[in-house]
Amino acid sequence: MSKLSKAMYLGVTVLTAGISIAAIPKMTATGNATTVSNNKMAQKEQTLLAANPTMSKKALTLGIRAYEHIRAEGKDSQHMLTIVNYNKPSDENRLWVINMKDAKVKYNTLVAQGKNTGYVKATSFSNDPKSLESSIGVFLTGDTYNGEHGNSLRLIGLDKGFNTNAEQRAVVMHSAWYVSHQFAAAHGRVGNSWGCLALSKRMEPKVVNAIKDGSVIVSYYPNQQWESHSPYLQPMSA
Repeated sequence: MSKLSKAMYLGVTVLTAGISIAAIPKMTATGNATTVSNNKMAQKEQTLLAANPTMSKKALTLGIRAYEHIRAEGKDSQHMLTIVNYNKPSDENRLWVINMKDAKVKYNTLVAQGKNTGYVKATSFSNDPKSLESSIGVFLTGDTYNGEHGNSLRLIGLDKGFNTNAEQRAVVMHSAWYVSHQFAAAHGRVGNSWGCLALSKRMEPKVVNAIKDGSVIVSYYPNQQWESHSPYLQPMSA
C-alpha cells in the first residue's frame, strides 16, 4: 500500500495516495478575496437591474467596476455610486444615485448636458476648455461651495484625455431652472449647461448631500476608446 500524505487544498485537508502535493493547485488569499468581491458585486448588479428596468446593464457594469477600483485605492468614503447615462435622451431620468451597501437606488432624476453635446440626444463629448460639451469618464466628488449657481459640487476627473480638465473647466454639479419635468414636457428636452451636471432645484440639494466628499460618478456613453483605455473600467484582477 502506498504511503498516505496530507495536502492543503483551498484550506481543506485532503488525503492523497501517491499524488504530488506540488501538482495540487492552490488559491491565494488575494485571489479568494477578489473572487468573493466579484461575486458580491455580480449579485448587487442583478438586484439593481431587476428593480430598475430602465437602467442600462452596460453602464451599470462599468460603473460597478469603477466603484471597485476606487474603493481598492481607498478613495471612496461614501459607499455611493452615481451613474449618468448620456445614451438616454435628456428628457428622461438618466442619473442614478446608488447606495452600494444595500444595492438600492436612492435617487433617479433628470440631468442636463452641455449645449454643444446635443439638445435631446448626446452626440459629442469633450475634455477641452471652452468646448461647452459634457465629458464622459470616471469622476470623484469633491467638496461643495457657493458659486454662480448657488450650492455646487466640485468634480475631479480621473480619466486622462476624457475628463481630467473638469476642474480647469469648472465642470461641477449645480442646480438649474431649466432642468425639470415641466420644462421637458414643454420643450421635449431639458435645457443645456456649459458642460456641468445640472440638476433640478428640487433634487440638487438631495443628490449633492448624498454624494459629496469622496464618491464615484461614472458619466457613460458608448465609446470603445474610453472603455478600453480607462484603467477604472477594466475587470478587477485576482
